This record gives sequence, C-alpha cells and structure tokens, in this order.
Amino acid sequence: MEQTKQEAITTVETAKKLGLLPEEFEKIKSILGRTPNFTELSVYSVMWSEHCSYKNSITWLKTLPKDGPHMLAKAGEENAGLIDIGDGLACAFKIESHNHPSAIEPYQGAATGVGGINRDIFTMGARPIAQLNSLRFGDIHSAKTQWIMKGVVKGIGDYGNAFGIPTVGGEVFFDESFNVNPLVNAMSVGIVKIGETVSATSHGVGNPVFIVGSATGKDGIHGATFASTDITEDSAKDLPAVQVGDPFQEKLLLEASLEVIKTGAVIGMQDMGAAGITCSTSEMSAKGEHGMDVWLDKVPTRQANMQPFEILLSESQERMLIVVEKGKEADVLRVFDKWDLNCEQIGVVTAGNRIKYYMHGELVGDVPADTLVLGGGAPVYEREYKEPAYFAESKKFKIEDVTEPETYRDAMNHLVSHPNIASKRWVYNQYDSMVGTVNMSTNKPSDAAIVNIKGSKKALAMSVDCNSRYVNADPEVGCAIAVSEAARNIVCSGGEPSGVTNCLNFGNPYNPEVYWQFVSAIKGMSTACLKYKTPVTGGNVSFYN
Repeated sequence: MEQTKQEAITTVETAKKLGLLPEEFEKIKSILGRTPNFTELSVYSVMWSEHCSYKNSITWLKTLPKDGPHMLAKAGEENAGLIDIGDGLACAFKIESHNHPSAIEPYQGAATGVGGINRDIFTMGARPIAQLNSLRFGDIHSAKTQWIMKGVVKGIGDYGNAFGIPTVGGEVFFDESFNVNPLVNAMSVGIVKIGETVSATSHGVGNPVFIVGSATGKDGIHGATFASTDITEDSAKDLPAVQVGDPFQEKLLLEASLEVIKTGAVIGMQDMGAAGITCSTSEMSAKGEHGMDVWLDKVPTRQANMQPFEILLSESQERMLIVVEKGKEADVLRVFDKWDLNCEQIGVVTAGNRIKYYMHGELVGDVPADTLVLGGGAPVYEREYKEPAYFAESKKFKIEDVTEPETYRDAMNHLVSHPNIASKRWVYNQYDSMVGTVNMSTNKPSDAAIVNIKGSKKALAMSVDCNSRYVNADPEVGCAIAVSEAARNIVCSGGEPSGVTNCLNFGNPYNPEVYWQFVSAIKGMSTACLKYKTPVTGGNVSFYN
C-alpha cells in the first residue's frame, strides 16, 4: 500500500478546530486504521459537516413522502428533483440556502447562492428557465439590516440578470430574530427531455476525469464547515470562506455543459459546490461504486503554490467535474475550447472504493469514498428534542382577550405601513423578470409565477411560501399551512400541484427546543404533502441560524 505524505500529526484538537467532534475523530482513525494526515482530516471535516452530511437531520428527512404520480427522480437520487410534466418533458427544480455567507458578505453570499442552485439544475442536463427566492431580514430600521438587505438583493439581481434567467417570484419577511443571521434561499427551475438527463456518478475503470470551467482559487475554503456553525461576532474573520461568483462565466458553462452532454461522451457530471473537488470526487465515486485517482497539480489554479487541502476544499464557483468515456476526450475538449473554458484531465476512474489524491506524483490523501457520504461512514445522529416553554404559553392565547381598538383607521394605517405588508417593489424591480420572454405572470398578476415552456402548449406554475410567525407559533401546523398556501397558489393560477422542494432553516440542532421545532415542522410537511400527493423531491437543511 502506498504511504501518504507525512504531514504534521493531527490530534483531537486539530479535529475540533476543523469542526469535528472527538468521537468523529476516533471514527476516522478507525476507518483508516491510522491517524489521518491534515489533508485527509480536512476532507472528512467538510464531508462530515452538517452542511454536506445532514448528520443531524437525515433521520427525519427520510420520513418525508417521496412517491407521487409524476416522480422521475426521488429525493437524494440526483442533484435536483425531477417530475414528469407530460409530452416527453421533465421539470427539474430545487431550492437551497446561502445564509451564513450572506450574513458576512451579503452581495457575494447571495450571488453565489443563485449561481450554485442554477448549476444543480443544468448539471442534470436541464436548461434553467426560472428563478425564485425566499428572504428573511431583521429590523428594517437597523443600519445592519439595511446593509445586508441591499447587498443580498443586489447580489441576486446582478447574478440572475447577467446569467439571463428571469426571477419570477419570491417573498420577503422582516423580523428582529433575523438581525444577526438573514435567510437567503434561492430556487431554480429547469426543463429537460425525459431520457436526456445526466447523473452525478462515476464508473468505468480507466475513464478520464475532467475539471471544467473556472480556475480554482482560495475563496470558499472550508465554506461547508463555516455554514455548519453559529454566526458570532468573530465570524467576519471567516470572510475567506465566502465564494466569489462570475455570472458571465456561468452562462458559458451552462451552454458548454448542455452541449457536451449531446456528444454522448459524458458518463457523469456534478457541480463543485460545497466542499469543491472533495465533494464531487467522493460523491460521484460512491454513487458509481468505483474509486478515483486525482492529480491535484493538474487542477488549473488562480494562485501559485496552493496546498493540497486548499485545492481540495476550495469552493471557487463555476466549476464542474465530468467523467468521460475513454476515447471520447477530444469531443469534450472541442466543446470547452469552443466556449473558451478550462477543460483539464485531473484524474482517472479506478476499481475499488478508494479516492487517492496526488500532488506532483506524491500521495497526499487516501480515503474510502463511501465513508465520506451518507449510507457509508458519515455519522447519523438522532438528537434530543423537547417542547419549548413558549409553546404551552402561546396556547393560552384567546382572541377574545384582544381589546377592540377605538378606531380601526389607526390599526389599518399601521398594517399597510408595516414592512411585511408594504409593497416590495424596491426589491423585485431589481430583478429582470422578462429576460428569456417566458414569464407569463408579470403583466397579468397571478398567485403563482407562470412560465411558458417554449415549443409546447404547457406552462409551469411555481410558488415559494412560508409564514414564519405561524411556524414559530406552532411548527407542525405552521409548516402544513406553508405547504397548503403554496398548493393553493398553484391551484388558483390554474396549475396542478406536482411536487415540493424545501429549504428548512432552523437554529442550533444541539439545542433540544430548536430540534423540536425542526422535527415538528417535518411532521407538518409530511401531513400536508401526503394530503396533496405532492412528494418532497429534495431540498436543503440549514441549521445554526
């Protein structure tokens, strides 16, 4: 067996600094049969982070309904959900959060959230046709909230507008509970012909592995770990963890990706989002039940002398990993050369389950792919939860106890001037809703966004909805109401509810009362989705908000 490069000996203290628990460090040593070097420990730290592994939520996520009359890809099977919309067409859609980056660097945090969710759609072979968002900010009178909001809205608008996909719907809500940590949830919807999708998988011993798109820099290193901790006064020191986006580069990558799929040379493709090269190499290998040799010195970089762990963990945007059928490399190179994008072979598919990372011919990391992902060695926890005291107290409320105002004029003036009711025109005017000429709901307002599917007689209706106050008051009922509201908006616009993608934003999962909110919300979502026969096709969980 090859010996990995000797680096400074890692200890439990090293693991803790990387966000791992002491027991997780011991489990890693047991898996490897030795103490991991720093590169290997870094790999586990991001793949076992809450952001990548869902270790504190997956037990309950598995209870959500996943079957429905239109399902083509169930939750977890692909990068995004996929439903049959008839006439040989499928709709791919997903929503994800970029909360922590947006709290520290609002503009880039929000912009890269938009870029990342669009890549999840077109890596499957679907062309994005619509974007939506769901935003939560603190007290609107606070200077910090105003700074965050301006940055977030401009980031979403600038990236989406330049990328050329219309933003057709969304929601904005203000509450003091979001003063420190805003919620920035971005959704993308795409269309693909059934049978022309691509999976995020890797197989075929000897098949070459390519990295395509932008060069790799030091932005976004440990971004997944950063997203798996509480925001504090010191979080600004983690600013390098925030990625930097380039929508024009992403537009080129979109067109090149869809074109290269048509060559028939692609075995599998995955976006390099959270955890970068680490995530894409390990998840694709584990899904395809193969290994991979990866040559990190072949990765195009923006900075000189990047260390192996920096290259592996970088979350630089607009990058993909593609496994290509051996002998068809020229077809792939031709496409990316046409679009003036990097396309470099950085590895090869191997037998077995091990991913071996090399730097200038020296083995710097050797890990079993299946131990990095759920269903393999990644930890799964069932956290303690208990009903918070405020819940019982809130049940004592009686509408009869509310004093009737002397004049309703004052009450009405208060309501219409409240930021949660007032016009959000300032926000949505910054989004291009008409680019691509498919949006049918701008000039004729509808409860849900309506987007035409060109070349067909079909249209899609989509909506993002949640009343945060309802969910706080009663998470189970409030979440069921959120699903119901979205379903009503679809129906009132003439559509048929077919599927749900979720973005579950909660606090620290180690707090039993917070975890109770999460569990209750899952129960409410399940109840409503079963009632409406709208399976959950996937989504996102964001803790530590």
